[in-house]
Amino acid sequence: RAKEIKTKLGTLLQKPDSTIDFIIPYPEKPEKPPKAHKPSPEEALQWRDSLEKLLQNPYGLASFLSFLRSEFSEENVEFWVACEDYKKTKSPVKMTEKAKKIYEEFIQTEAPKEVNIDHFTKAVTMKNLVEPSPTSFDMAQKRIFALMEKDSLPRFVRSEIYQELIK
Repeated sequence: RAKEIKTKLGTLLQKPDSTIDFIIPYPEKPEKPPKAHKPSPEEALQWRDSLEKLLQNPYGLASFLSFLRSEFSEENVEFWVACEDYKKTKSPVKMTEKAKKIYEEFIQTEAPKEVNIDHFTKAVTMKNLVEPSPTSFDMAQKRIFALMEKDSLPRFVRSEIYQELIK
């Protein structure tokens, strides 16, 4: 009987494989995505001059993402969306997890969906990630937004997807 108790106690006292086993995340309310209704041609026409309006509209974002996927260049908008989600994170533990995931997926050299940012921006972002905060990715996100505004948005506006929306 004593041997059995000692065995059970020994099992309980073993160190876990990772400290993540002890982390209890703060509950976060999952956000319900807004209903993506097809915009009026007038509403869609506004996107031509405002990437911000396009990205804020669920239907516009989905259309833009679909277009970029057709060109195999969706990493910029996916990074932007990931940054927006990251900024809404309240739990420090979740923020650290999300920061690591965004870094590994979009920022680090040879990342699966590496975004095109300059060396200085990458260095500042990496420095910001030492202690993740809601603004850790701001500089990189602004650079990618500017890139999409100059490059991706004009191509989207000329696309068949967009032309169908403004009819």
